Amino acid sequence: MNDEDITTQNTQNTQNNVQAGPEGPLAGRIALVAGATRGAGRAQAVELGRAGAIVYVTGRTTRVRASEVGRTTETIEETAELVIAAGGTGIAVPTDHLDEAQVRALVERIDREYGRLDILVNDLWGGEHLLATSVFGKKSWETPLADGLRILELGARSHVITAALLLPLMIRSDAPLHVEVTDGTAHSNRRYRENIYYDLAKNAPIRLAFGLGQELAEYGGAAVAVSPGFLRSEQMLSHFGVSEENWRDAIAQEPAFAIAESPRYLARTVAALAADPDRAKRWNGKSTSSGELARVYGVTDVDGSQPDAWAYFEDVIYGGKEGSAEDYR
Repeated sequence: MNDEDITTQNTQNTQNNVQAGPEGPLAGRIALVAGATRGAGRAQAVELGRAGAIVYVTGRTTRVRASEVGRTTETIEETAELVIAAGGTGIAVPTDHLDEAQVRALVERIDREYGRLDILVNDLWGGEHLLATSVFGKKSWETPLADGLRILELGARSHVITAALLLPLMIRSDAPLHVEVTDGTAHSNRRYRENIYYDLAKNAPIRLAFGLGQELAEYGGAAVAVSPGFLRSEQMLSHFGVSEENWRDAIAQEPAFAIAESPRYLARTVAALAADPDRAKRWNGKSTSSGELARVYGVTDVDGSQPDAWAYFEDVIYGGKEGSAEDYR
């Protein structure tokens, strides 16, 4: 089965859900989560679907093809199935967002099927495999140039291509929402992010949200940059050799992991943001975090806590203030 067959089969499987019309605060809204294979992207797709949205999920890893990340344990088809299981509508469309032709085909499909896009979550990344060997602990000139440029492609260029090609569909919405997902807020990222390539890749989405916020304002829209804290993604759990059930065992290896949050935490806050009729006034052009959004919207993580990793890092790790991670949950 090829990728085109996967997309066709998934559409047929979800057609009944589309016709049924899910209920919830986002019922009838059309969303795209770009980079929904795993982690925060997957969780956001599920929570938007749970809130009633029709969710297109894109990524490079399918059941027949893996991306350069090299993980075959998470696929976009599985993400779409999780959206459906949550009561929403999930439509998997294999897409490499660095390939302009593939993104244009995605735009044409959404246009043909719904004629507009209400919510775009730009959660593209897929560069984790480059960090340990080419970024962390290295000066920028020690990073192989090809790896550094690939990081910029994955973390910045893919975001720009996606925004540029999807925005014409979004301005047809009565209240478009563009969410840029990155690592760190504008405040936390005032510190150098270890390596010039990583620093640029993680600051670019913040500036992208700021700029697009200016352009979307006249359409009643909003663009917001959002960051999770210390994320317990599938890859991070695998790195520490733990699962979501026993994740606290990893604190012995990395004490800061005590402030870790599940992907559903960010996802719940983004779903709440999307359902807020006043989001443009509150957030347009701004940079925020799961912790800040959770406090504003009364959202909790799966364990009932409200972790604020960036405040913890700011006060305790960098600021030398006495305190523990539990004080920031």
